[in-house]
Amino acid sequence: MLAGRDFAVGDPVASQMVNFAYLIGDRTSGECVVVDPAYAVADLVDVAAADGMALTGALVTHYHPDHCGGSMMGMRIEGATELMEVAPVPVHVQADEAEWVLKVTELSASDLVVHDAGDTVMVGDIPIELIHTPGHTPGSQCFFVNGCLVSGDTLFLDGCGRTDLPGGDAEALYHSLTGTLARVPDDAILFPGHQYSVESSDLMGDTRARNVVFKPRSAEQWLMMFGPG
Repeated sequence: MLAGRDFAVGDPVASQMVNFAYLIGDRTSGECVVVDPAYAVADLVDVAAADGMALTGALVTHYHPDHCGGSMMGMRIEGATELMEVAPVPVHVQADEAEWVLKVTELSASDLVVHDAGDTVMVGDIPIELIHTPGHTPGSQCFFVNGCLVSGDTLFLDGCGRTDLPGGDAEALYHSLTGTLARVPDDAILFPGHQYSVESSDLMGDTRARNVVFKPRSAEQWLMMFGPG
């Protein structure tokens, strides 16, 4: 769901930032989780309810306020804190991201479920694999489920997340993209964290063939193109 279009309609910040939020659910159990709840979080709960699904958890790709709520550029963005008020559910974060999430939100440590790389979160009988992909932030994580990769800001259809913000690490992102995510098959469908391209999703194989971040053949080449200025 695209912020500013499918929910948080009329919110100028949501419309400008073009964030995606995702609902992943098990039809049999009627359970679902929300990925990156931000902006009008009650809208996300309502969408799930209208589809006959009950929210049982939240997955956060990384700590930036447009993905989990908090203050950004002098503005307050709704997020996981407000979600707890309307649907108190566990918030799943990667271990290296927990302290960052706590800093930008008003969540407490007891609200978080902290995970290591390779952990699995179950929604009904559907496993969601948590893939630690540091670089954009220390604890950025992607979610692999049912042949789909939800990538947050680690990877877009065109480009990748920036590394010049607090916690960013350009070399780590190179290894996340070309090493950790290399095992994601070409026929998996990529669902990014922002609508930065005309299409909202694409095959991983097509993304690898087209996206300029996969053109360098070494970390040194990659850092020359995408590293700190």
